[in-house]
Amino acid sequence: MKKNIVIALITMLTGLFATAGLALAAGKDDAKSLVKHAAAFVKYQGKGKALAEISKPKGQFDKGELYVFAYDLQGVMVAHPKNPTLIGKNLIDVPDNDGKLFRRDIVEKAKSKGSGWVDYMYLNPETNEVEHKTTYLQKVGDLIICCGAYKEYSHDGD
Repeated sequence: MKKNIVIALITMLTGLFATAGLALAAGKDDAKSLVKHAAAFVKYQGKGKALAEISKPKGQFDKGELYVFAYDLQGVMVAHPKNPTLIGKNLIDVPDNDGKLFRRDIVEKAKSKGSGWVDYMYLNPETNEVEHKTTYLQKVGDLIICCGAYKEYSHDGD
């Protein structure tokens, strides 16, 4: 009897951890998809319209915990739907809660590779908790279009 209960618990916990991993994978896929959509919007609608749309709360690039934001190539926030007070501020030297200068990583990766992922700690505006976040970025002209997926645990080398 005890053996069956232990097996059932292990099976249930394994399922929970697998589901959490799938949720993050889906979040990452969705984040990358939103960045690609926003990049196409910039190309076809122009920079001005795109930045206005990206900054629109509950607009097409704001999906709750998943939202697009944008920097220029110097680390100045140029669009953000959740925190408009950041727009116009150079955030290149503002660290995350662990002291990581993640925006430098975002700018560096955009300039050197054109796209990629950067991990850091950030306040989730939906939960009001500081959480691990992995952000997909893509350079489009002189913009860096970004969208991140929050997660409640760290990971190695995704």
